[in-house]
Amino acid sequence: MRILVTGGAGFIGSHFARSLLNGRYVGFEGCHVTVVDKLTYASDRNNLPSQHPRLTFVRGDICDRSLLADLLPGHDAVVHFAAESHVDRSIDDPAPFFETNVMGSHHLMAACARAGVGRVVHVSTDEVYGSITDGSWTERCVLEPNSPYAASKAASDSVVRSYWRTYDVDVSITRCANNYGPYQHVEKVIPRFVTSLLTGGDITLHGDGGAVREWLHVDDHCLAIALVLAKGRAGEIYNIGGDVELSNKALAEKILRIAGVGWERVRYVADRRVQDQRYSLDYTKISEELGFVPQIRFTDGLYEVFHWYRENRAWWAHAYPDARTGALGNSVRGLPAARAVPAPVH
Repeated sequence: MRILVTGGAGFIGSHFARSLLNGRYVGFEGCHVTVVDKLTYASDRNNLPSQHPRLTFVRGDICDRSLLADLLPGHDAVVHFAAESHVDRSIDDPAPFFETNVMGSHHLMAACARAGVGRVVHVSTDEVYGSITDGSWTERCVLEPNSPYAASKAASDSVVRSYWRTYDVDVSITRCANNYGPYQHVEKVIPRFVTSLLTGGDITLHGDGGAVREWLHVDDHCLAIALVLAKGRAGEIYNIGGDVELSNKALAEKILRIAGVGWERVRYVADRRVQDQRYSLDYTKISEELGFVPQIRFTDGLYEVFHWYRENRAWWAHAYPDARTGALGNSVRGLPAARAVPAPVH
């Protein structure tokens, strides 16, 4: 089997690609993995093995129709991660988000239809639903995106679904809670909090820190995607939740406790122009249909992620060119033995 992974040098895509190469998923052992990635600021070729007999890496843009026409034939499945994904950047300049997330998804799906690709999974986000005060979203809830990023993902979901209805492409869509884990870019909230503390800086909270997010470890997310790839129904949407809801303030408290420092290391900053107050997914459907159950407890995962960033400064230090290295040193208390991370094999 040959699987094409778009955006496979980014945080979630690279975890999925490494897990495929490591034989983690039933039914996909021994598959050949092709990764296509534009290698923007948020992706890194070093997130993948430099050499592997079952890996082909292609640097390229999913908006490049000629590239896709050459690349897709012969692949049995596509898992589509490639996207611009940062809310603040989308507020500053929405255009790249609509170009990549909407038109890129269109070009990819058109190429899949022409090449006769047998299976596609499109990876989306809970942010397409907007904000919810009480309860949790099901897959049948109306989409009410509030940021240009969320709007571009909602539009891409519609584009992808149209290729199922119009061109009979066997595609499923996943919508996931906030992810965390190793190799995540430091613009995202957990690595930003962690690396700020590690370099002697402070945690910054938008507004009053009351915005609530649901959290899921990237390894559990990728497990769910593999289940959808193997057994998901064509044209269906699957929410992927994690059962852990925390305000940003409560998240900061947990990370401060791991670091062994106090609330004096927190600063409040102006809230975003667009700030969804709460996200929460009902993932009964994927649990009942495909047997998905999150495996990693948030407390354990958060400790392990802190440990990973502390031990892998070389991977992220470029983001802090003037930072004081070693600010927390080995004073961090209570870290358990780290979970083995599926790492590139160079």
